[in-house]
Amino acid sequence: MVWPSACMADVRELAGLWYQVSEDWSYQGQTDLAVAGLKPVAKVELTGGHFWQQVDFDIKTAGRQVLDFKNTSTIGYFRHIILDAQQHPVADLQGGIQSSEPNPFFLRHGREVDLPSGHYRLLTELNSPFFLAEPQPYLDMLDTYRQAIKQGNALTLICLGMFMGLIVYYAALAMVRQRLAEASYSTFILGNLLFNGTALLVFPELFNIHWIYLVSYPIVFSNCAYILFVMSLLKIRHNNYPRLYTAGIILLALLVGLIILAVLKPHWSLEIARYGVGVFLIYGLTAGIVRSLKGSITARLYLCAIGTFFVLGITTISVNNLSFFTLYVEHMGLFSVSVEILLLALLQSYQFAQLYREKEYAVERMELSNRISHTDALTGLPNRLALDLALENLPQHGSLTFIDMDGLKYYNDRFGHERGDGLLCTFAIHLSQRLGDAAQAHRLGGDEFAITCEQGDVPWVERMLTQAVDDLRANGFESAGASSGSAHIHEIQGKEDIKHMADCRMYVNKRLRKRSRYGDHENQI
Repeated sequence: MVWPSACMADVRELAGLWYQVSEDWSYQGQTDLAVAGLKPVAKVELTGGHFWQQVDFDIKTAGRQVLDFKNTSTIGYFRHIILDAQQHPVADLQGGIQSSEPNPFFLRHGREVDLPSGHYRLLTELNSPFFLAEPQPYLDMLDTYRQAIKQGNALTLICLGMFMGLIVYYAALAMVRQRLAEASYSTFILGNLLFNGTALLVFPELFNIHWIYLVSYPIVFSNCAYILFVMSLLKIRHNNYPRLYTAGIILLALLVGLIILAVLKPHWSLEIARYGVGVFLIYGLTAGIVRSLKGSITARLYLCAIGTFFVLGITTISVNNLSFFTLYVEHMGLFSVSVEILLLALLQSYQFAQLYREKEYAVERMELSNRISHTDALTGLPNRLALDLALENLPQHGSLTFIDMDGLKYYNDRFGHERGDGLLCTFAIHLSQRLGDAAQAHRLGGDEFAITCEQGDVPWVERMLTQAVDDLRANGFESAGASSGSAHIHEIQGKEDIKHMADCRMYVNKRLRKRSRYGDHENQI
Protein backbone atom coordinates (compact mmCIF):
# COMPACT_ATOMS: atom_id res chain seq x y z
CA MET A 1 0.00 0.00 0.00
CA VAL A 2 1.45 3.35 -1.05
CA TRP A 3 0.87 6.30 1.21
CA PRO A 4 1.85 9.61 -0.40
CA SER A 5 4.82 10.97 1.49
CA ALA A 6 3.91 14.47 0.38
CA CYS A 7 0.83 14.29 2.54
CA MET A 8 2.99 13.78 5.62
CA ALA A 9 5.46 16.56 4.95
CA ASP A 10 4.02 18.86 7.63
CA VAL A 11 3.12 16.22 10.16
CA ARG A 12 4.63 16.51 13.61
CA GLU A 13 4.32 13.81 16.28
CA LEU A 14 3.61 15.27 19.72
CA ALA A 15 5.25 12.78 22.05
CA GLY A 16 5.59 13.58 25.71
CA LEU A 17 5.45 11.94 29.09
CA TRP A 18 2.35 9.91 29.87
CA TYR A 19 0.75 9.84 33.32
CA GLN A 20 -1.75 7.27 34.56
CA VAL A 21 -4.42 8.65 36.86
CA SER A 22 -7.11 7.06 38.95
CA GLU A 23 -10.69 7.08 37.71
CA ASP A 24 -11.72 9.59 40.34
CA TRP A 25 -8.99 12.09 39.40
CA SER A 26 -10.29 15.03 37.39
CA TYR A 27 -8.64 17.89 35.61
CA GLN A 28 -8.98 21.12 37.56
CA GLY A 29 -7.18 23.52 35.25
CA GLN A 30 -3.64 22.37 36.02
CA THR A 31 -1.09 23.74 33.57
CA ASP A 32 1.83 21.48 34.47
CA LEU A 33 1.07 17.79 35.03
CA ALA A 34 4.65 17.15 36.14
CA VAL A 35 3.89 18.86 39.45
CA ALA A 36 0.37 17.46 39.81
CA GLY A 37 1.56 14.37 41.64
CA LEU A 38 0.54 11.98 38.87
CA LYS A 39 2.15 8.62 38.22
CA PRO A 40 4.35 8.69 35.10
CA VAL A 41 4.25 5.62 32.86
CA ALA A 42 6.41 4.56 29.94
CA LYS A 43 3.44 4.08 27.62
CA VAL A 44 -0.30 3.71 27.45
CA GLU A 45 -1.38 0.23 28.49
CA LEU A 46 -3.35 -1.67 25.80
CA THR A 47 -5.69 -2.97 28.50
CA GLY A 48 -6.95 0.57 28.90
CA GLY A 49 -7.16 3.05 31.72
CA HIS A 50 -7.15 6.76 32.36
CA PHE A 51 -4.08 8.60 31.06
CA TRP A 52 -2.82 12.14 30.53
CA GLN A 53 0.08 13.32 28.44
CA GLN A 54 1.89 16.68 28.51
CA VAL A 55 4.02 17.93 25.65
CA ASP A 56 5.31 21.38 24.64
CA PHE A 57 5.56 22.43 21.00
CA ASP A 58 6.13 25.51 18.85
CA ILE A 59 4.15 26.80 15.88
CA LYS A 60 6.42 28.62 13.43
CA THR A 61 3.88 29.10 10.65
CA ALA A 62 0.45 30.30 11.69
CA GLY A 63 -2.56 28.60 10.14
CA ARG A 64 -5.29 26.06 10.50
CA GLN A 65 -3.96 22.89 12.13
CA VAL A 66 -5.49 19.48 12.82
CA LEU A 67 -4.77 17.54 15.98
CA ASP A 68 -5.29 13.80 15.62
CA PHE A 69 -3.95 10.45 16.86
CA LYS A 70 -1.69 8.07 15.00
CA ASN A 71 -1.50 4.24 15.34
CA THR A 72 -5.10 3.56 16.36
CA SER A 73 -8.62 4.90 16.25
CA THR A 74 -9.81 2.59 19.05
CA ILE A 75 -10.12 5.25 21.71
CA GLY A 76 -13.08 5.38 24.07
CA TYR A 77 -12.76 9.02 25.09
CA PHE A 78 -10.13 11.71 24.49
CA ARG A 79 -9.64 15.36 25.30
CA HIS A 80 -7.08 17.87 24.05
CA ILE A 81 -6.36 21.04 26.03
CA ILE A 82 -3.99 23.50 24.36
CA LEU A 83 -2.35 26.20 26.50
CA ASP A 84 -0.54 29.21 25.05
CA ALA A 85 2.78 30.56 26.26
CA GLN A 86 1.00 32.33 29.11
CA GLN A 87 -0.62 29.01 30.16
CA HIS A 88 -4.02 30.20 29.06
CA PRO A 89 -6.24 27.58 27.43
CA VAL A 90 -6.82 28.32 23.73
CA ALA A 91 -8.59 25.08 22.80
CA ASP A 92 -10.51 22.33 24.59
CA LEU A 93 -11.40 19.53 22.19
CA GLN A 94 -13.13 16.22 22.98
CA GLY A 95 -14.23 13.07 21.20
CA GLY A 96 -13.86 9.30 20.97
CA ILE A 97 -15.93 6.24 20.15
CA GLN A 98 -17.81 6.50 23.46
CA SER A 99 -18.37 10.22 23.04
CA SER A 100 -21.38 11.71 21.27
CA GLU A 101 -19.24 14.67 20.22
CA PRO A 102 -19.48 14.88 16.40
CA ASN A 103 -16.29 14.42 14.40
CA PRO A 104 -15.52 17.31 12.02
CA PHE A 105 -13.58 14.92 9.75
CA PHE A 106 -15.24 11.77 8.39
CA LEU A 107 -13.99 8.60 10.11
CA ARG A 108 -11.26 10.46 11.99
CA HIS A 109 -10.65 11.76 15.48
CA GLY A 110 -9.01 14.89 14.03
CA ARG A 111 -9.87 18.24 15.63
CA GLU A 112 -9.30 21.52 13.82
CA VAL A 113 -7.61 24.40 15.65
CA ASP A 114 -6.28 27.81 14.55
CA LEU A 115 -2.89 28.45 16.15
CA PRO A 116 -0.82 31.64 15.64
CA SER A 117 2.94 31.38 15.77
CA GLY A 118 4.19 30.80 19.27
CA HIS A 119 4.88 28.32 22.03
CA TYR A 120 2.14 25.96 23.24
CA ARG A 121 1.54 23.12 25.67
CA LEU A 122 -0.72 20.20 24.84
CA LEU A 123 -2.46 18.25 27.58
CA THR A 124 -4.10 15.10 26.17
CA GLU A 125 -6.47 12.93 28.16
CA LEU A 126 -7.26 9.31 27.23
CA ASN A 127 -9.89 7.25 29.02
CA SER A 128 -10.73 3.96 27.35
CA PRO A 129 -11.39 0.35 28.37
CA PHE A 130 -8.70 -0.76 25.91
CA PHE A 131 -6.58 0.31 22.97
CA LEU A 132 -5.65 -1.64 19.87
CA ALA A 133 -2.31 0.19 19.68
CA GLU A 134 -0.66 3.05 21.52
CA PRO A 135 -2.48 6.31 20.60
CA GLN A 136 -0.04 9.13 19.93
CA PRO A 137 -1.15 12.72 19.19
CA TYR A 138 0.19 14.44 16.09
CA LEU A 139 -0.31 17.79 14.42
CA ASP A 140 -0.77 18.40 10.72
CA MET A 141 -1.67 21.32 8.48
CA LEU A 142 -5.35 21.33 7.55
CA ASP A 143 -4.84 21.12 3.78
CA THR A 144 -2.39 18.23 3.90
CA TYR A 145 -4.46 16.44 6.53
CA ARG A 146 -7.54 16.54 4.33
CA GLN A 147 -5.62 14.90 1.52
CA ALA A 148 -3.84 12.38 3.72
CA ILE A 149 -6.95 10.86 5.25
CA LYS A 150 -8.68 10.13 1.94
CA GLN A 151 -6.88 6.89 1.22
CA GLY A 152 -7.62 5.43 4.64
CA ASN A 153 -11.27 6.37 4.42
CA ALA A 154 -11.55 4.93 0.91
CA LEU A 155 -9.95 1.68 2.08
CA THR A 156 -12.38 1.51 4.99
CA LEU A 157 -15.50 2.04 2.91
CA ILE A 158 -14.45 -0.28 0.10
CA CYS A 159 -13.48 -3.14 2.40
CA LEU A 160 -16.55 -2.82 4.63
CA GLY A 161 -18.78 -2.75 1.55
CA MET A 162 -17.09 -5.91 0.35
CA PHE A 163 -17.60 -7.48 3.78
CA MET A 164 -21.32 -6.75 3.70
CA GLY A 165 -21.71 -8.21 0.23
CA LEU A 166 -19.78 -11.38 1.08
CA ILE A 167 -21.68 -11.86 4.35
CA VAL A 168 -24.91 -12.06 2.36
CA TYR A 169 -23.22 -14.22 -0.28
CA TYR A 170 -21.84 -16.80 2.16
CA ALA A 171 -25.01 -16.77 4.27
CA ALA A 172 -27.06 -17.52 1.17
CA LEU A 173 -24.65 -20.29 0.20
CA ALA A 174 -24.88 -21.74 3.71
CA MET A 175 -28.67 -21.90 3.49
CA VAL A 176 -28.68 -23.38 -0.01
CA ARG A 177 -25.88 -25.90 0.46
CA GLN A 178 -26.52 -26.56 4.16
CA ARG A 179 -22.78 -26.41 4.82
CA LEU A 180 -21.01 -25.36 7.99
CA ALA A 181 -18.05 -23.91 6.04
CA GLU A 182 -20.06 -21.10 4.48
CA ALA A 183 -22.06 -20.43 7.66
CA SER A 184 -18.95 -20.18 9.85
CA TYR A 185 -17.12 -18.03 7.31
CA SER A 186 -20.09 -15.69 7.06
CA THR A 187 -19.97 -15.39 10.86
CA PHE A 188 -16.24 -14.71 10.70
CA ILE A 189 -16.74 -11.86 8.22
CA LEU A 190 -19.63 -10.49 10.28
CA GLY A 191 -17.38 -10.34 13.35
CA ASN A 192 -14.77 -8.41 11.39
CA LEU A 193 -17.43 -6.10 9.97
CA LEU A 194 -18.60 -5.17 13.47
CA PHE A 195 -15.02 -4.78 14.70
CA ASN A 196 -13.80 -2.59 11.86
CA GLY A 197 -17.06 -0.70 11.53
CA THR A 198 -16.82 0.38 15.16
CA ALA A 199 -13.05 0.79 15.48
CA LEU A 200 -12.81 2.83 12.28
CA LEU A 201 -15.71 5.05 13.41
CA VAL A 202 -18.22 4.05 10.73
CA PHE A 203 -20.90 2.84 13.15
CA PRO A 204 -20.42 5.71 15.66
CA GLU A 205 -20.67 8.33 12.93
CA LEU A 206 -23.31 6.84 10.64
CA PHE A 207 -25.47 4.91 13.09
CA ASN A 208 -24.73 6.72 16.36
CA ILE A 209 -23.52 3.44 17.94
CA HIS A 210 -21.01 4.24 20.67
CA TRP A 211 -20.66 0.83 22.40
CA ILE A 212 -16.90 0.33 22.22
CA TYR A 213 -17.09 -3.38 23.08
CA LEU A 214 -18.27 -3.96 19.50
CA VAL A 215 -14.55 -3.67 18.82
CA SER A 216 -13.61 -6.68 20.92
CA TYR A 217 -16.52 -9.09 21.52
CA PRO A 218 -17.35 -9.83 17.84
CA ILE A 219 -13.74 -10.84 17.24
CA VAL A 220 -13.63 -13.37 20.09
CA PHE A 221 -16.68 -15.07 18.54
CA SER A 222 -15.37 -14.83 14.98
CA ASN A 223 -12.15 -16.54 16.11
CA CYS A 224 -14.21 -19.62 17.01
CA ALA A 225 -16.06 -19.38 13.70
CA TYR A 226 -12.78 -19.45 11.80
CA ILE A 227 -11.66 -22.67 13.49
CA LEU A 228 -14.98 -24.27 12.53
CA PHE A 229 -14.57 -22.92 9.00
CA VAL A 230 -11.12 -24.50 8.60
CA MET A 231 -12.29 -27.87 9.93
CA SER A 232 -15.30 -27.86 7.63
CA LEU A 233 -13.54 -26.53 4.52
CA LEU A 234 -10.65 -29.01 4.76
CA LYS A 235 -12.95 -31.87 5.87
CA ILE A 236 -11.00 -32.45 9.07
CA ARG A 237 -12.80 -35.22 10.90
CA HIS A 238 -11.89 -37.60 13.67
CA ASN A 239 -11.73 -40.61 11.37
CA ASN A 240 -9.40 -39.10 8.75
CA TYR A 241 -7.23 -36.56 10.60
CA PRO A 242 -7.56 -37.39 14.32
CA ARG A 243 -4.72 -35.12 15.46
CA LEU A 244 -5.91 -32.08 13.52
CA TYR A 245 -9.45 -32.79 14.63
CA THR A 246 -8.46 -33.11 18.28
CA ALA A 247 -6.35 -29.96 18.05
CA GLY A 248 -9.28 -28.10 16.51
CA ILE A 249 -11.66 -29.22 19.27
CA ILE A 250 -9.15 -28.26 21.98
CA LEU A 251 -8.60 -24.83 20.41
CA LEU A 252 -12.34 -24.32 20.12
CA ALA A 253 -12.70 -25.12 23.81
CA LEU A 254 -9.85 -22.72 24.55
CA LEU A 255 -11.45 -19.93 22.53
CA VAL A 256 -14.81 -20.50 24.20
CA GLY A 257 -13.02 -20.22 27.54
CA LEU A 258 -11.47 -16.96 26.34
CA ILE A 259 -14.94 -15.66 25.48
CA ILE A 260 -16.01 -16.23 29.08
CA LEU A 261 -12.82 -14.61 30.32
CA ALA A 262 -13.42 -11.61 28.02
CA VAL A 263 -16.87 -11.15 29.54
CA LEU A 264 -15.44 -11.37 33.06
CA LYS A 265 -12.46 -9.12 32.23
CA PRO A 266 -13.79 -6.64 29.65
CA HIS A 267 -10.60 -4.53 29.76
CA TRP A 268 -8.75 -7.62 28.51
CA SER A 269 -11.31 -8.47 25.84
CA LEU A 270 -9.39 -6.86 22.98
CA GLU A 271 -6.13 -8.50 24.04
CA ILE A 272 -7.96 -11.83 24.29
CA ALA A 273 -9.31 -11.27 20.79
CA ARG A 274 -5.75 -10.59 19.63
CA TYR A 275 -4.49 -13.88 21.13
CA GLY A 276 -7.41 -15.70 19.52
CA VAL A 277 -6.45 -14.33 16.11
CA GLY A 278 -2.96 -15.76 16.60
CA VAL A 279 -4.45 -19.13 17.58
CA PHE A 280 -6.69 -19.54 14.55
CA LEU A 281 -4.00 -18.28 12.17
CA ILE A 282 -1.58 -20.94 13.42
CA TYR A 283 -4.24 -23.65 13.27
CA GLY A 284 -5.39 -22.62 9.79
CA LEU A 285 -1.83 -22.56 8.45
CA THR A 286 -0.98 -25.92 10.04
CA ALA A 287 -4.16 -27.57 8.76
CA GLY A 288 -3.58 -26.13 5.30
CA ILE A 289 -0.03 -27.48 5.16
CA VAL A 290 -1.00 -30.94 6.41
CA ARG A 291 -3.92 -31.31 4.01
CA SER A 292 -1.86 -29.92 1.13
CA LEU A 293 0.82 -32.54 1.73
CA LYS A 294 -1.92 -35.16 1.44
CA GLY A 295 -2.72 -33.91 -2.06
CA SER A 296 -5.88 -31.90 -1.45
CA ILE A 297 -6.27 -29.27 -4.20
CA THR A 298 -8.69 -27.29 -2.05
CA ALA A 299 -6.12 -27.25 0.76
CA ARG A 300 -3.39 -26.03 -1.59
CA LEU A 301 -5.55 -23.15 -2.76
CA TYR A 302 -6.56 -22.40 0.82
CA LEU A 303 -2.89 -22.45 1.80
CA CYS A 304 -2.27 -19.52 -0.55
CA ALA A 305 -4.98 -17.55 1.25
CA ILE A 306 -4.03 -18.50 4.81
CA GLY A 307 -0.31 -18.06 4.08
CA THR A 308 -0.89 -14.47 3.00
CA PHE A 309 -3.35 -13.90 5.83
CA PHE A 310 -0.90 -15.38 8.34
CA VAL A 311 1.90 -12.98 7.39
CA LEU A 312 -0.35 -9.92 7.30
CA GLY A 313 -2.35 -10.97 10.36
CA ILE A 314 0.63 -11.76 12.59
CA THR A 315 2.20 -8.46 11.55
CA THR A 316 -0.99 -6.60 12.39
CA ILE A 317 -1.49 -8.09 15.85
CA SER A 318 2.19 -7.55 16.67
CA VAL A 319 2.40 -3.86 15.76
CA ASN A 320 1.72 -1.08 18.24
CA ASN A 321 3.49 1.84 16.63
CA LEU A 322 3.42 2.76 12.96
CA SER A 323 5.56 5.10 10.92
CA PHE A 324 2.40 6.24 9.12
CA PHE A 325 0.26 9.00 10.56
CA THR A 326 -3.03 8.52 8.78
CA LEU A 327 -2.90 4.75 8.57
CA TYR A 328 -4.11 2.94 11.67
CA VAL A 329 -3.35 -0.58 12.83
CA GLU A 330 -7.08 -1.11 12.24
CA HIS A 331 -6.50 -0.38 8.55
CA MET A 332 -3.81 -3.07 8.45
CA GLY A 333 -6.17 -5.59 10.03
CA LEU A 334 -8.93 -4.59 7.64
CA PHE A 335 -6.60 -5.00 4.68
CA SER A 336 -5.36 -8.39 5.94
CA VAL A 337 -8.86 -9.81 6.33
CA SER A 338 -9.92 -8.35 2.99
CA VAL A 339 -7.03 -10.02 1.18
CA GLU A 340 -7.87 -13.36 2.75
CA ILE A 341 -11.56 -12.99 1.95
CA LEU A 342 -10.79 -12.18 -1.67
CA LEU A 343 -8.42 -15.13 -2.01
CA LEU A 344 -10.99 -17.45 -0.46
CA ALA A 345 -13.61 -16.05 -2.82
CA LEU A 346 -11.32 -17.17 -5.64
CA LEU A 347 -11.10 -20.58 -3.97
CA GLN A 348 -14.88 -20.66 -3.82
CA SER A 349 -15.02 -19.81 -7.51
CA TYR A 350 -12.64 -22.67 -8.26
CA GLN A 351 -14.82 -25.06 -6.25
CA PHE A 352 -17.90 -23.93 -8.14
CA ALA A 353 -16.09 -24.39 -11.44
CA GLN A 354 -14.97 -27.84 -10.30
CA LEU A 355 -18.52 -28.73 -9.29
CA TYR A 356 -19.78 -27.51 -12.66
CA ARG A 357 -17.22 -29.65 -14.49
CA GLU A 358 -18.09 -32.68 -12.38
CA LYS A 359 -21.79 -32.10 -13.01
CA GLU A 360 -21.24 -31.79 -16.75
CA TYR A 361 -19.17 -34.98 -16.75
CA ALA A 362 -21.85 -36.80 -14.75
CA VAL A 363 -24.54 -35.58 -17.15
CA GLU A 364 -22.49 -36.73 -20.13
CA ARG A 365 -21.94 -40.13 -18.53
CA MET A 366 -25.60 -40.42 -17.71
CA GLU A 367 -26.61 -39.46 -21.24
CA LEU A 368 -24.12 -41.95 -22.66
CA SER A 369 -25.37 -44.66 -20.33
CA ASN A 370 -28.95 -43.82 -21.22
CA ARG A 371 -28.12 -43.87 -24.92
CA ILE A 372 -26.38 -47.24 -24.62
CA SER A 373 -29.26 -48.72 -22.66
CA HIS A 374 -31.71 -47.64 -25.36
CA THR A 375 -29.60 -48.54 -28.41
CA ASP A 376 -28.98 -51.82 -30.18
CA ALA A 377 -25.22 -52.37 -30.13
CA LEU A 378 -25.07 -54.05 -33.57
CA THR A 379 -27.25 -51.86 -35.77
CA GLY A 380 -27.32 -48.62 -33.78
CA LEU A 381 -31.12 -48.59 -33.90
CA PRO A 382 -33.23 -47.96 -30.78
CA ASN A 383 -33.74 -51.25 -28.96
CA ARG A 384 -36.68 -52.97 -27.29
CA LEU A 385 -36.50 -50.72 -24.22
CA ALA A 386 -36.62 -47.65 -26.44
CA LEU A 387 -39.62 -49.15 -28.24
CA ASP A 388 -41.52 -49.46 -24.96
CA LEU A 389 -40.86 -45.78 -24.25
CA ALA A 390 -41.85 -44.83 -27.80
CA LEU A 391 -45.15 -46.68 -27.47
CA GLU A 392 -46.03 -44.65 -24.38
CA ASN A 393 -45.73 -41.46 -26.42
CA LEU A 394 -47.49 -42.59 -29.59
CA PRO A 395 -50.82 -40.83 -30.29
CA GLN A 396 -54.01 -42.85 -30.63
CA HIS A 397 -53.78 -42.77 -34.43
CA GLY A 398 -50.15 -43.92 -34.34
CA SER A 399 -49.13 -47.39 -35.45
CA LEU A 400 -46.74 -50.17 -34.57
CA THR A 401 -45.33 -52.54 -37.19
CA PHE A 402 -43.52 -55.73 -36.27
CA ILE A 403 -41.03 -57.14 -38.79
CA ASP A 404 -39.53 -60.60 -38.98
CA MET A 405 -36.69 -60.89 -41.48
CA ASP A 406 -36.16 -63.84 -43.74
CA GLY A 407 -32.73 -65.16 -44.60
CA LEU A 408 -30.72 -64.50 -41.47
CA LYS A 409 -30.26 -68.21 -40.68
CA TYR A 410 -29.34 -68.84 -44.30
CA TYR A 411 -26.54 -66.27 -44.28
CA ASN A 412 -25.33 -67.28 -40.83
CA ASP A 413 -25.15 -70.99 -41.68
CA ARG A 414 -23.71 -70.58 -45.14
CA PHE A 415 -21.42 -67.56 -44.83
CA GLY A 416 -20.88 -67.18 -41.11
CA HIS A 417 -22.22 -64.80 -38.49
CA GLU A 418 -20.28 -61.88 -39.87
CA ARG A 419 -22.35 -62.08 -43.03
CA GLY A 420 -25.52 -62.45 -40.97
CA ASP A 421 -24.59 -59.34 -38.98
CA GLY A 422 -23.95 -57.58 -42.28
CA LEU A 423 -27.48 -58.46 -43.35
CA LEU A 424 -28.98 -56.95 -40.21
CA CYS A 425 -26.87 -53.79 -40.37
CA THR A 426 -27.53 -53.23 -44.06
CA PHE A 427 -31.25 -53.69 -43.53
CA ALA A 428 -31.20 -51.25 -40.61
CA ILE A 429 -29.45 -48.64 -42.74
CA HIS A 430 -31.79 -48.91 -45.70
CA LEU A 431 -34.90 -49.07 -43.54
CA SER A 432 -33.88 -45.95 -41.61
CA GLN A 433 -33.09 -44.11 -44.83
CA ARG A 434 -36.46 -45.00 -46.28
CA LEU A 435 -38.38 -43.99 -43.16
CA GLY A 436 -36.53 -40.73 -42.66
CA ASP A 437 -38.07 -38.58 -39.92
CA ALA A 438 -41.60 -39.84 -40.57
CA ALA A 439 -41.15 -43.06 -38.57
CA GLN A 440 -38.62 -44.80 -36.35
CA ALA A 441 -37.12 -48.26 -36.86
CA HIS A 442 -36.19 -50.42 -33.83
CA ARG A 443 -34.33 -53.70 -33.50
CA LEU A 444 -35.93 -56.02 -30.96
CA GLY A 445 -33.29 -58.76 -31.18
CA GLY A 446 -32.25 -61.49 -33.62
CA ASP A 447 -34.01 -60.86 -36.91
CA GLU A 448 -36.94 -59.02 -35.38
CA PHE A 449 -37.47 -55.30 -36.02
CA ALA A 450 -40.28 -52.85 -35.38
CA ILE A 451 -41.44 -49.50 -36.76
CA THR A 452 -43.35 -46.85 -34.85
CA CYS A 453 -45.17 -44.22 -36.90
CA GLU A 454 -46.91 -41.26 -35.27
CA GLN A 455 -49.03 -40.64 -38.38
CA GLY A 456 -50.23 -44.25 -38.37
CA ASP A 457 -49.82 -44.51 -42.16
CA VAL A 458 -49.46 -48.29 -42.32
CA PRO A 459 -49.61 -48.58 -46.14
CA TRP A 460 -46.75 -46.11 -46.42
CA VAL A 461 -44.76 -47.98 -43.78
CA GLU A 462 -45.24 -51.28 -45.60
CA ARG A 463 -44.22 -49.63 -48.85
CA MET A 464 -41.02 -48.28 -47.28
CA LEU A 465 -40.33 -51.74 -45.83
CA THR A 466 -40.70 -53.33 -49.25
CA GLN A 467 -38.34 -50.77 -50.77
CA ALA A 468 -35.80 -51.38 -47.99
CA VAL A 469 -35.90 -55.12 -48.68
CA ASP A 470 -35.40 -54.38 -52.37
CA ASP A 471 -32.39 -52.22 -51.47
CA LEU A 472 -31.08 -55.08 -49.36
CA ARG A 473 -31.37 -57.54 -52.19
CA ALA A 474 -29.70 -55.11 -54.57
CA ASN A 475 -26.73 -54.98 -52.20
CA GLY A 476 -25.91 -58.70 -52.26
CA PHE A 477 -28.56 -60.19 -49.99
CA GLU A 478 -30.77 -61.72 -52.68
CA SER A 479 -32.28 -64.31 -50.28
CA ALA A 480 -33.44 -61.70 -47.79
CA GLY A 481 -37.08 -60.93 -47.16
CA ALA A 482 -39.37 -59.61 -44.46
CA SER A 483 -42.81 -60.33 -43.03
CA SER A 484 -44.69 -57.62 -41.16
CA GLY A 485 -47.81 -57.01 -39.14
CA SER A 486 -49.22 -53.68 -37.95
CA ALA A 487 -51.66 -52.41 -35.36
CA HIS A 488 -52.91 -48.93 -34.44
CA ILE A 489 -52.78 -47.67 -30.90
CA HIS A 490 -56.52 -47.01 -30.79
CA GLU A 491 -57.31 -50.64 -31.63
CA ILE A 492 -56.55 -51.96 -28.15
CA GLN A 493 -55.59 -50.69 -24.73
CA GLY A 494 -52.21 -51.53 -23.22
CA LYS A 495 -48.68 -51.50 -24.52
CA GLU A 496 -48.21 -55.26 -24.34
CA ASP A 497 -51.54 -55.88 -26.03
CA ILE A 498 -50.72 -53.65 -28.98
CA LYS A 499 -47.39 -55.45 -29.37
CA HIS A 500 -49.11 -58.80 -29.21
CA MET A 501 -51.63 -57.73 -31.84
CA ALA A 502 -48.92 -56.53 -34.22
CA ASP A 503 -46.90 -59.68 -33.57
CA CYS A 504 -49.88 -61.96 -34.34
CA ARG A 505 -50.60 -60.12 -37.58
CA MET A 506 -46.95 -60.36 -38.51
CA TYR A 507 -47.00 -64.17 -38.11
CA VAL A 508 -50.20 -64.40 -40.10
CA ASN A 509 -48.46 -62.48 -42.85
CA LYS A 510 -45.41 -64.70 -42.50
CA ARG A 511 -47.48 -67.88 -42.90
CA LEU A 512 -49.23 -66.43 -45.92
CA ARG A 513 -45.88 -65.60 -47.50
CA LYS A 514 -44.64 -69.13 -46.83
CA ARG A 515 -47.76 -70.63 -48.39
CA SER A 516 -47.33 -68.31 -51.32
CA ARG A 517 -43.72 -69.31 -51.81
CA TYR A 518 -44.65 -73.02 -51.38
CA GLY A 519 -47.43 -72.66 -53.96
CA ASP A 520 -45.10 -70.99 -56.41
CA HIS A 521 -42.56 -73.76 -55.85
CA GLU A 522 -45.18 -76.51 -56.56
CA ASN A 523 -46.38 -74.68 -59.65
CA GLN A 524 -42.79 -74.54 -60.88
CA ILE A 525 -42.48 -78.34 -60.31
